[in-house]
Amino acid sequence: MLLSERETQEGLLVAVCDADVLGETFENGDVSLTVTEEFYDGDPADPDAVAQSLARCSTANLVGEDAVELAIEEGFVDPDNVMELAGTRHAQLLWM
Repeated sequence: MLLSERETQEGLLVAVCDADVLGETFENGDVSLTVTEEFYDGDPADPDAVAQSLARCSTANLVGEDAVELAIEEGFVDPDNVMELAGTRHAQLLWM
């Protein structure tokens, strides 16, 4: 998985994607998601590092089977709120 962290005015923004989806575009009906290098490219990270980052973030965007599954297993994302997009999964996390 690739992990990127950015400090914003709203807090820590985390982007996580499976390495094999970087640069890909996924569609489902009117919804289209491009996993851009500008947003998602980051450092390779193991599951523990990703989970620690998700625990500290204010907002997160996750793309890919492994990234989304980890977020579900760690209790950050409800599986009912995951989008299926032409062969991959996408989830967003927002702490309120």
